Amino acid sequence: MNASSKFAGFTVGLAAVFALVLGAGAAFGPEDAAPADTHDTATHDAGPGSAAGAPVAEQIPGGLMVTDSGYTLALDTAQVPAGADVPLRFRILGADGAPVTRYVDSHDKQLHLIAVRRDMAGFQHVHPALDATGTWSVPLDLTRAGAYRVFADFTPDGGDGLTLGADLQVAGAYDPQPLPPVAATTTVDGYTVTLDGALTPGQASKVTLSVARGGQPVTDLQPYLGAYGHLVALRAADLGYLHVHPDGHPGDGVTPPGPGIDFAVTTPSAGDYRLFLDFQHDGVVRTAEFTMTAGQSSGAAAPAAPEPMPAGHGH
Repeated sequence: MNASSKFAGFTVGLAAVFALVLGAGAAFGPEDAAPADTHDTATHDAGPGSAAGAPVAEQIPGGLMVTDSGYTLALDTAQVPAGADVPLRFRILGADGAPVTRYVDSHDKQLHLIAVRRDMAGFQHVHPALDATGTWSVPLDLTRAGAYRVFADFTPDGGDGLTLGADLQVAGAYDPQPLPPVAATTTVDGYTVTLDGALTPGQASKVTLSVARGGQPVTDLQPYLGAYGHLVALRAADLGYLHVHPDGHPGDGVTPPGPGIDFAVTTPSAGDYRLFLDFQHDGVVRTAEFTMTAGQSSGAAAPAAPEPMPAGHGH
C-alpha cells in the first residue's frame, strides 16, 4: 500500500472514532437536561414606541429614533427662528420613501405631536393637520430658543402604533434650566394638582393625579382625547418617551370625572422623569408638570445641555 492509501485509511478511521464518541455523548448524556428558558422575564406591553411583549428590562422607550419599523419622521427643516407662532411642517415616510397618507385614529386623533425643549421647558401637545400630499402642519410656540425634541405619536393604516422623534433647533441664545425638583403638588392657571404614587422601574406603577380649584376638588372634569386626563412621561437623561393613559374612560359607568385620575406608568429604568398631565375643565385644556424619580437615583438633575447656538442663526 502506498503512502497516500495509508493516509486515506487513517482519515477514515479517525472519522469513525469521532462518530462513536459523539454518539456515546448523545446516548449517555443527562436525560433531564432542558433547554435554557428564554421566557423567564416578565413581559409588558408598553404601548407606542415599544416592542409589545418584550421583557420589561429590555423595553426601549419611544421617540429615541427618527426611523423605526420602516417609518421615518422627516421634518421640512431642522432649524427655525424663535417666535410665538412658528409653522412646523413634516411628513411620515414609509419604507418606500413615499409619504404616508392614511392613519388610524388613536385617542380621537390621527397623530399626536409633542414638542419640548431638551431641558424639559416649553412642553406642547398639539394635533397637526394633514393635507392630501401627506404633509402635516401645525404652529408651535417657540419663543424660547434652544434645542427641542419633536415626537410624532401615530398608528399608520395597517401598521402598529409608533412614536418617532427628531431634533429641532430654535435659533437664539439658549439659557438651559435645571430640572425642577421632585414635588407632590403643582399649580397651573389657578388649579392645584396633587400627585400620589411612586415609580418602580420595570413594573406598572399606579400614579394618581388629583385636580382642585380654590381649595375644592374638581368633580366635573371634561373628556379630552377620550379620557379625563392625558399623561406623557419623558426620561430626563435622554428624553425617552412613555405615553400612558388613565384607568377607565368617560361614560363607562364606573370612572368618575375627577378629582382623581389614575394612571399605570411603567418606567424602563431608574432615574428622573418629567410628567405632563393634560386635563380639560370649563372648556380649556391645561397642563400640569411634575418631576418624579423612579427607583434609586441621586435626585433630580438637569440633562446635559447642548452648546447654545449663536444668536440669529436660523433657517
